[in-house]
Amino acid sequence: MPVVVLACVVLIALATVIHYEVLGTLNARLPALAIPSRSKLLVVIFAALVAHGLEIGLYGAAQFALIKYMAVGTLTGAAGFSLINCLYFSAETYSSLGFGDLTPTGPIRLLAGVEALNGLLLIGWSASYAYIAMERFWNAGSEDRQA
Repeated sequence: MPVVVLACVVLIALATVIHYEVLGTLNARLPALAIPSRSKLLVVIFAALVAHGLEIGLYGAAQFALIKYMAVGTLTGAAGFSLINCLYFSAETYSSLGFGDLTPTGPIRLLAGVEALNGLLLIGWSASYAYIAMERFWNAGSEDRQA
């Protein structure tokens, strides 16, 4: 169990750093991007999706490694345990979708709960940033059309 707790702390930190760096880079470079202002919102959405994808991949790979090499539980279900299933489970956990066709057993269950909470916070952060970006570039977009 201590290895899972440590993994949770490290994964929260890494996912937060990834998110911070992606949004920070957007914030610094987006105003100078030579595209119409309203199109910058698409850049925000796609960058946020890439960040979330990286974070899901990070959690999925960690889950796979913890189960395979540290024997801290397993992933049960009709599909069985594999890296692709860990990534799939990570995506449904991160997004709090939770189909329930795959289930973690053993201490690895803690990671699933932490990932859901971390995903919820990071998705909220992305939504907040997208709203701020929309406010910033929406009116600038009407100026682009008038020019």
